[in-house]
Amino acid sequence: MSIYDIPVKTLAGEDSSLGAFAGKTLLVVNVASKCGLTPQYTALEELHARLAPRGFAVVGFPCNQFGGQEPGTAQEIEEFCSMTYGVTFPMFEKVEVNGPGRHPVYDALTAAPDASGAAGDIQWNFEKFVLDPGGSVVARFRPRTVPDAPEVLEVIEANLPA
Repeated sequence: MSIYDIPVKTLAGEDSSLGAFAGKTLLVVNVASKCGLTPQYTALEELHARLAPRGFAVVGFPCNQFGGQEPGTAQEIEEFCSMTYGVTFPMFEKVEVNGPGRHPVYDALTAAPDASGAAGDIQWNFEKFVLDPGGSVVARFRPRTVPDAPEVLEVIEANLPA
């Protein structure tokens, strides 16, 4: 099964999948509204807006597993993201990214290693995965690596659709 085939729900509760983004380069991020790293939303939105015309999208998965930093309802999350950071990129339902309740999308993502070769559990909010247009994970960046860091931009640029 491809990562594109795994069912997910949008933040609005509608059935969906990452299949809607097949053929695009994706940056998949587990996000939180009350985290010290929350200001990364600014760079995520800027990347999404700047590169969307070239076949790129940021997709966010809210998660409350790290310090209870995403406690809100779907509506509260949507309002916070749009009002505070002007987020327009797609957001999906709040999920678990680690442990026995880990969402199947994150089962697929966490199998990919980071630059040091470490795979496995998500370390904290704002861990990032770059997927190529075919849906394969081509890079994994830990939470403190900002979305517009040169190493992230290099991987995104190298994997944009022709």
